[in-house]
Amino acid sequence: MQHYAVVDIETTGGMPRRDKITEVGIVITDGNNIINRYETLINPERSIPPNITRITGITNAMVSEAPKFYEVAKDIVEITDGCIFVAHNVKFDYQFLVNEFKSLGFTYTRRKLCTVVLSRRAFPEVKSHSLGNLIKHFGIKVKDRHRALDDAYAASEVLKFAMSRFDTKKGVKQFISQTIKETTLPKNLNLEDIDTLPNACGVYYFRDTDHNIVYIGKSIDIQKRAKQHFSKEGRKGNRLFREVAYIDYTLTGSELHSLLLESQEIKAHLPSINVAQKTHSYPYTIIHKRSDDGYIRLELFKKGELAPPDQNEYGHFGSRQSAKSRINLLASSYNLCKKLCGLESNKNSACFEYGLDKCSGACIQQESADSYNERVELALSHMDNFWLQDAIIVEYTHNIHEKVIFSIKEGIYIGYSIYPPDREPADVEFIINNPDNRSSYSPEQQAILQNYILSHPEVQVIELEEF
Repeated sequence: MQHYAVVDIETTGGMPRRDKITEVGIVITDGNNIINRYETLINPERSIPPNITRITGITNAMVSEAPKFYEVAKDIVEITDGCIFVAHNVKFDYQFLVNEFKSLGFTYTRRKLCTVVLSRRAFPEVKSHSLGNLIKHFGIKVKDRHRALDDAYAASEVLKFAMSRFDTKKGVKQFISQTIKETTLPKNLNLEDIDTLPNACGVYYFRDTDHNIVYIGKSIDIQKRAKQHFSKEGRKGNRLFREVAYIDYTLTGSELHSLLLESQEIKAHLPSINVAQKTHSYPYTIIHKRSDDGYIRLELFKKGELAPPDQNEYGHFGSRQSAKSRINLLASSYNLCKKLCGLESNKNSACFEYGLDKCSGACIQQESADSYNERVELALSHMDNFWLQDAIIVEYTHNIHEKVIFSIKEGIYIGYSIYPPDREPADVEFIINNPDNRSSYSPEQQAILQNYILSHPEVQVIELEEF
């Protein structure tokens, strides 16, 4: 028989990464009968704000001699083992516990069921699904509202009332299973909104209740990626959970097309939850210098810093991390030493990858400078010269019914066009003259193209003498 651990916690505030738990209450039930109860105050190792004490009645004096979380962690794991984790607004309680366990180096995972979602589905006639209102509506008797065990008991009664609406075990099981799936979704979305999304490649747009775009993403499986977004904990996941009410999408069929379109759309709409690719400043670049031992070393350079004389700049990046990511990709693609690329700081020994037989030993002069430098120059040539050529990149879509042609003119990505598989991409001027397919210059898009070709050697690149 399935058991449910109905949980309520009291805390020092509303932010799981900042605040701490002060009380835990757990009611174990089979949906009809209470099997076990557990409650404990917890010393949060910090003061409880006065406004929180006014709500919960829990004072600093009450928790001063209480056990710390690590002292009761094993009890919580054991009493909830094998149970579905249930709470009223389950995301709040569950995330606090997950963070507490994470601080102990333990991953706490349970299937989750939210009694707010459960109540909305089971009792659509009720105007408010707050726990306080449901207590009044069903006449649930509790002594200490806003204390953990009493609120957990009240939520267990909501669970019991909801399950009593079904006459068969099969009906209850289907109802609970459906509600568990909906528990991870924002309140303004339902399963049908997610299930009708395609399992296909494209760009998706999350919108709020006013239809403003709040987030843009891309995936080779839009439906699967959307579900992942809403199941994740953390600041970004919480904002998506609160704000998303509608989902739109554009199918591309081509992964590269999705990457480029996502970048272009983020620039155009500047969604509030997107962080990457919103910058209009690209202060970082990559430079190289030949050290006294003859080996070429790569370094990051930020505009405004004093650069070595006579240095070429390779690439333009919005952040130090994105520039380091490019160097890391070059190192992997051309078998460069990550120590000589500035990605490792150990001065007097071989790089880490030498011990894994992934570096040829330039870091300890086991590989000659001439041999190593030849690969460095080839890597830098790729960054510096490849995009100076006129070229097209051909990628077949996932359904193989068409291909996408991406055009490079004088080193700049200018746009794309979609062709049937049996048509040769001769009319590239179509892209230049079609404003819907044009793309304005963006360092991100240049980086996307270069990274994609480096990591997808199967992609067809055709150099052209002229357009």
